Amino acid sequence: MKELLDKIIKIYNPEKTLIIGIDGLGGSGKSTIVDSLKLQLSNRNYNTFILHIDDFIYPKNIRYNESKEEWNCYYNIQWRYDYLIKEILMPIRQGIEIHKEIEIYDKDNDVYILEQIKIPQGSILLLEGIFLQRKDIREYFDCVIYLDVPKEVRLNRVVNRDKYIGDSEDIKLKYERRYFPAEDKYIEEYCPMENADFILTHE
Repeated sequence: MKELLDKIIKIYNPEKTLIIGIDGLGGSGKSTIVDSLKLQLSNRNYNTFILHIDDFIYPKNIRYNESKEEWNCYYNIQWRYDYLIKEILMPIRQGIEIHKEIEIYDKDNDVYILEQIKIPQGSILLLEGIFLQRKDIREYFDCVIYLDVPKEVRLNRVVNRDKYIGDSEDIKLKYERRYFPAEDKYIEEYCPMENADFILTHE
């Protein structure tokens, strides 16, 4: 982690907001890493802000399109990349301070809620999520960190985490039907471990 912190601090420029992507497949520990990074950067007096790609997804009636295979829906019509880019990433790239209300997806109620976002120029934005090295979004990151965690470790984590899906068999079935095939497609298309700027491996 110290090596990663040193890398981020090295590329930091106080005259612009640094956008860091924390990429990894389901259950790789992205939220844990991003929380740790924020704490350590904040302790060094860097103004640090976290966003989650899952805050920018389409409602269920779109992302669960019954005319398409589940993995295809997850891979191709899950996220509102256009909205995230227009409202957050592109303005930051243009040197504009973010101070506005944006739509954040409320998973429990399947609706969007308005949340006030303020990201002053010179901040560090940590955006965590899956598939961050896709062509739709990769160009907006100054640095992408990829979490390399074995599939069996990730599956064990999500079985213990994603109880909202059902019991362990329900969770495994959903991952095998929806998430894992999409992840395989991502690896095949984008080779995320080879193309990331920094790799964190499971120990």
